Amino acid sequence: MDGTQTQNPYLSGNFAPVADESEFELKVQGEIPAGLAGAFYRNGPNPQFPPRGQHHWFFGDGMVHAVFVEDGKAHYRNRYARTPKWVAEHRAGRALFSIDPRETDPEAAGLDGGVANTNIVWHGGKLLALEEGHAPLELDPLTLETRGYVDAYRGRTTAHPKMDPETGEMVWFGYSVGSMPFSTGMSYGVTAADGTVTRRDDFQAPYSSMVHDFLVTRSHVLFPILPLTGSLERAMRGGPAFAWEPEKGSFVGVMKRDASVDSIRWFQTDPCYVFHPMNAWEEGSRIVADVMEYPVAPLFPLADGRSPTERPHARLTRWTFDLSDSSDSFRREPIDDLAGEFPRFDERHAGLAYRHGWFAATRNPGSMGFDSLAHIDLASGTRKAWELPSGDFTGEPVFVPRKAGAAEGDGWLVALVYRGSDDQSDFVVLDAQDVAAGPIASARIPRRVPFGFHGNWRPA
Repeated sequence: MDGTQTQNPYLSGNFAPVADESEFELKVQGEIPAGLAGAFYRNGPNPQFPPRGQHHWFFGDGMVHAVFVEDGKAHYRNRYARTPKWVAEHRAGRALFSIDPRETDPEAAGLDGGVANTNIVWHGGKLLALEEGHAPLELDPLTLETRGYVDAYRGRTTAHPKMDPETGEMVWFGYSVGSMPFSTGMSYGVTAADGTVTRRDDFQAPYSSMVHDFLVTRSHVLFPILPLTGSLERAMRGGPAFAWEPEKGSFVGVMKRDASVDSIRWFQTDPCYVFHPMNAWEEGSRIVADVMEYPVAPLFPLADGRSPTERPHARLTRWTFDLSDSSDSFRREPIDDLAGEFPRFDERHAGLAYRHGWFAATRNPGSMGFDSLAHIDLASGTRKAWELPSGDFTGEPVFVPRKAGAAEGDGWLVALVYRGSDDQSDFVVLDAQDVAAGPIASARIPRRVPFGFHGNWRPA
């Protein structure tokens, strides 16, 4: 179905889905470092069939792309996440679900509509494909075959859990939990290092929001409730299920990780939106968080269905919460002026003070993709970037330490890059401290990998 429904930008160009599941030994240019051994997994939306009615990029079927690296060689494999939705539509030979509930096929009534398309993480000996509307879906780490939902999570689980580098715990949340779609219900959860779910507690948010990500420090958890709102009533009237409503303001709930959800303290600020934070940590009585902040939520309309007048971009911004202050406000200050997304860092410092960060960036505000990979040194304030050739676009960068015990930021960045002139993709490896020099190695995938969301590295 490559190239179908080209009137929708998310079904054309390198957003368009690919139909096949393939395997390739990859031709390497340059030299993959001998110490780089493991698997890079990247998840993203890839509709199995032409969508019914309206379509949004976020709701395509999950497809995992993996590059296995060892001894300087690279092997590629991709597979659909075979959710109950994927299986039902595969049997029917057509799409059954729609983002507009009025356009969903009656045959889909009562079926699970999960897509498992947003992130993929390795924790507790399991490879988990994630999206925020369902429990984690386990895949085989080598074949990518689907093993099924992990029922211990008991429902909606974020696509952005945080791994505690000191305890091995995975800290997570869920939003719109409960019996009704777009509810204000949320959950806070913890999974032990061995994969045992040890906690899931429910609480109520100020309003129904698309809470895509959150923040975790050594001792605290922060829940951003930002005015990209959800409404079943609005969707049933033919309006957008999710819409930008700045008049609701922005809230951030702060809680000690070992405390009751009844103890959440709510801070407030002006309307803004964050899909992805970089990291957060504690400095005495203060919590400091670096986030990619938008002035207006991108990719979604206003509540009346109109498009916002501006096309917003995110920029790295620092939030500071003073827990010793009785105020319910917090400070927001810009760190860098380069538009970007997909912020990453050396996750051995997750929830702790850190120095180095990386993100996908764009030099062209009108572009549909990211044309640079940036490294920012937060201690010196310097930023350097690899600028891709015209027509090429990068996905999210992922940091891999050079070896156990290496200094923070000493290692490599790996990413998938779309080569526009060839309509193919590369798996690239860069020196994390010298990204401006460009890749030290590229492995050509003899087909394109559609633009997607998030990935992670599993060491060999």
